[in-house]
Amino acid sequence: MSKQQTAERNWYAIHTYAGYENAVARNLKQRIESLGMEGKIFNVVVPVEKKIKIKGGKRVEEEEKIYPGYVLVDMTVTDDSWYVVRNTPRVTGFVGSGVFPVPLDKKEVDGLFARMSAEKVEHNIDLVPDDAVVITDGPFKELEGKVAEVDRSRGKVKVLVSMFGRETPVELDFLQVKKI
Repeated sequence: MSKQQTAERNWYAIHTYAGYENAVARNLKQRIESLGMEGKIFNVVVPVEKKIKIKGGKRVEEEEKIYPGYVLVDMTVTDDSWYVVRNTPRVTGFVGSGVFPVPLDKKEVDGLFARMSAEKVEHNIDLVPDDAVVITDGPFKELEGKVAEVDRSRGKVKVLVSMFGRETPVELDFLQVKKI
């Protein structure tokens, strides 16, 4: 690494074994503290966002990794800081060309942190318009229909149900329908 050093503080992406992002972040934070690198490595983040999923028929808010297999590190690259990060267990390397880490674009980092801190939780709905569904709850229970619209931000679907010889739009919670 010694050929290039940047005195600038930037965000870098490091590649890890998939599924070990939180363990890598925890290990790296411990190494930073024990090796006294707080002045060169400032922050370690596993990028996650909140999603709503269905488990056991109930809505559950979960954190989902935005970039599985990657951890972000805010640091000044020197031989020492590079060595500490690179030799953390389960880190496979920096994202970049060859051995030199390439800093993330400022706009990209700002957008990522905005996405991570978003209060609005997106529903994880696997329905798209024209999907055939059956209504599982409410006054239209057991009627079949076709999805007309999906509103992920509100967790609602508009289903066209055949009633009285014509299609009628019915707005339902996505928990009230099941794909056929």
